[in-house]
Amino acid sequence: MIVDVHCHLTYEPINKDIDNIIERAKQNNVVAIINCGTEAKSNKESLELAKKYSVVKAALGFYPTYCEEVSEEEFDKELNFIEKSKDKITALSEIGLDYKNPDTNKEKQKRCFEKFIQLGEKIKKPLIIHSRNAELDVIEMLESSKNKAIVMHCFSGRKHLINRIIGNNWYFSIPCTIVKLEHFQNIVKLTDNILTETDAPFLSPFKDKPNEPSFITETIKKIAGVKNINKEEVEETVYKNYQKLFKIVKFIK
Repeated sequence: MIVDVHCHLTYEPINKDIDNIIERAKQNNVVAIINCGTEAKSNKESLELAKKYSVVKAALGFYPTYCEEVSEEEFDKELNFIEKSKDKITALSEIGLDYKNPDTNKEKQKRCFEKFIQLGEKIKKPLIIHSRNAELDVIEMLESSKNKAIVMHCFSGRKHLINRIIGNNWYFSIPCTIVKLEHFQNIVKLTDNILTETDAPFLSPFKDKPNEPSFITETIKKIAGVKNINKEEVEETVYKNYQKLFKIVKFIK
């Protein structure tokens, strides 16, 4: 049983071929696809997809850089909508910090992220975290919270930060680009606290195809090779981690 814990099925071009993408995922034994919202429109679309397809689970959030583009009032309105939708969602995502742009309003991003951290504590949902060029700030903010069910999405930080995450007993979701990137191969060598993701339509393992959940099979094969175990063992480890985080979540306060 295979899971994709972070994707964007509402994004072009894959949003135009949803039925076939879902069918291919099922044919490849994908049993759960967590679709992550990035602002008000995609949050609503994520809920609609989860209602239509049993394999799709909704995660709602606000992409860090998009937080800079809305007023505090607009952001708080969406946060309230997410809280009211808590019984329909599996996690909070996409949330976190992104400092790629040198003109980033870091303080506004941090205020928005802190509100999501507090919401996660309140509604007891796992957090799937974006942390581009902001890994240390993200880790420090999360360490100051009561949230324990944390997934670091496509984590690109250095080894000492990877080890810090492992020490916190958080999880890494490994993208399909593990097939060519040594960084992610090194992460799976260090820990079994792993999940699988596509970030579809991005980060495809194939040059000429947009990513989709069925391509998780490529990730599974690569992880098996890196860890020198069989594919079934990888699938079992990942699925048990998925169940622990998203099905039987325990929060330690």
